[in-house]
Amino acid sequence: MVKNMTYTFYEFFAGGGMARAGLGAKWKCLLANDFDRKKSITYKNNWGASEFVLDDIRNISLDDMQDEVNLVWGSFPCQDLSLAGGGAGLRGDRSGTFWPFISHMRELKQAGRAPAIIALENVLGTLTSHKGKDFTAICNALSDLGYYFGAIVVDAAMFLPQSRPRLFIIALRADIKQPEICKGGPVKPWHTKGLLNAYNRLPQNLTNNWLWWNMPIPKRRKKNFIDIIEKQPDSVRWHTKVETTALLSMMSEVNLAKVETAKAAGIPMVGGIYKRTRYEHGIKVQRAEIRFDHVAGCLRTPAGGSSRQLIMYINGSKIKSRLISSRETARLMGLKDSYKLPQAYNEAYHLIGDGVAVPVVRYLSHNIFEPIFAKQFATPERILA
Repeated sequence: MVKNMTYTFYEFFAGGGMARAGLGAKWKCLLANDFDRKKSITYKNNWGASEFVLDDIRNISLDDMQDEVNLVWGSFPCQDLSLAGGGAGLRGDRSGTFWPFISHMRELKQAGRAPAIIALENVLGTLTSHKGKDFTAICNALSDLGYYFGAIVVDAAMFLPQSRPRLFIIALRADIKQPEICKGGPVKPWHTKGLLNAYNRLPQNLTNNWLWWNMPIPKRRKKNFIDIIEKQPDSVRWHTKVETTALLSMMSEVNLAKVETAKAAGIPMVGGIYKRTRYEHGIKVQRAEIRFDHVAGCLRTPAGGSSRQLIMYINGSKIKSRLISSRETARLMGLKDSYKLPQAYNEAYHLIGDGVAVPVVRYLSHNIFEPIFAKQFATPERILA
């Protein structure tokens, strides 16, 4: 392998640049695009403004994509594909931006600059949206562009104390030599039952182009939820005793039993809480549901139909609660504390909840992207072409 290579990429639906953070220092961004003005401010504060284009993806042109790149990353919006969304799928206003993304990939191909790899990230609902038709449409679009493709499911909990399973579709240009890691069959944990079901729904012309991407199992995660908690956060305040009591009153007997078990644990415990609407005896009630498995619940945005996550700190008989802080959400996504967050809490929560887990991107790059490029190209000059 050639050492000290520099790889190039475009980042569409860039948000705060969390895919960029995951790819790391070996990678050079040549274009970042998002339409959200507030997110663009955070991106520029952390990465600079030179590569960023603030605009609707439909308005991006070849003039914005002047250079050849090795990778194009696209974490296209999930709201219409999410189980909590309205079910519009790829026909929705937000998730439907996948199609202009594909149009840009077609333009790059026609210009003779198709990237070696296209990587897409989204929620697991992508596999079942419209009974699998949306996933088939994605695969068909990649096949029509001249790519082999496959998908893996990665839960951020393998790397971070957050339950966050996500679908990654990785497409390899047909003229690139296929690595050994994609020549076998399905393997756990990367190929789940849901993914296998989606694969089995594909027509044969698409399964003929399928790649079973594989990676080694990562080392056991070291950090637990309690390890990322701030004692005195700046972005939120600890609840009063009355507010904590009110939160406890919203819990079912099952969840109250979890609290009692945590109190008896003999060590400090932190649980993540989401408020959810439940039907009990035909009546709609709001419940506070808590987990004490050392992992936070999946960070979501209000646009995805979810409330903001709260935490409960328990040390014996001492109980405190509050909203999860901005910095804690960033830590749950693998961002360094030097990452500059928006001052407004809701803006920070929305930015982080829409992002991709940094160490997951790093793992994909280290085990799939970089080995492919290192073997494919003989010199750094070819990589930067």
